[in-house]
Amino acid sequence: MLQHLVDGLRELGRDISPAQIEMFELYRLELLRWNRYTNLTAITDPAQVELRHFLDSLTVLQALDTISPLESQLKMIDVGTGAGFPGIPLKVMLTDCHLVLLEATGKRVAFLTHIIDLLRLSGSEVVQGRAEDVAHDPTHRESYGLVVARAVAPLATLAELCLPFASMGSLFVALKKGELGEELYAAQNAVKMAGGGDTRVITVRLPQLADDRRLVCIRKVAASPDRLPRRPGIPSKRPL
Repeated sequence: MLQHLVDGLRELGRDISPAQIEMFELYRLELLRWNRYTNLTAITDPAQVELRHFLDSLTVLQALDTISPLESQLKMIDVGTGAGFPGIPLKVMLTDCHLVLLEATGKRVAFLTHIIDLLRLSGSEVVQGRAEDVAHDPTHRESYGLVVARAVAPLATLAELCLPFASMGSLFVALKKGELGEELYAAQNAVKMAGGGDTRVITVRLPQLADDRRLVCIRKVAASPDRLPRRPGIPSKRPL
């Protein structure tokens, strides 16, 4: 029983079914099993997986009251998903949404494909590639109502990589930790250039996650210029 997850979701005003709990338990089991021979996560304690991967991912639910499409119409992309965070936990809870997991590393793509099949997450797909390239594909460009990223990168870099995936009026949510004042200031130009509007920061207030976690929420208000994102590696080396 994932009691920390159940309690945390209750704090967020969400219920979780026994079937969903079973999916999270299976996900954790497979994550730790694969992690023995594939570098998926540095977190190997089962309780910490529950808190720092599952519950942390689901804090994004706090931002969804500002999204207009119904869950059944919501298209979500998780940019640089790694082992599936936050995308897969969100898909488990938002069963009717369409999920795309974007990941560049082949071994992680194999794990993600396995998990989607194992958990029977219909309406989910894995795309292998880098955001700098995939964001220029008409299939994905400005096509998503929710763009999420938990990548360890400055917000200026994430804005350039992620906002081109967002459709007009939709939302980009970056999961962050700690004091963000300087980072938010440094990202203002990148956010504006990539088509983003005002930035709203939601402080995560869960007793299970008492380490300054925040959600940076940016609304897409203008089309992203065709040149963005720039070629691979440049957004991180030379932020806008």
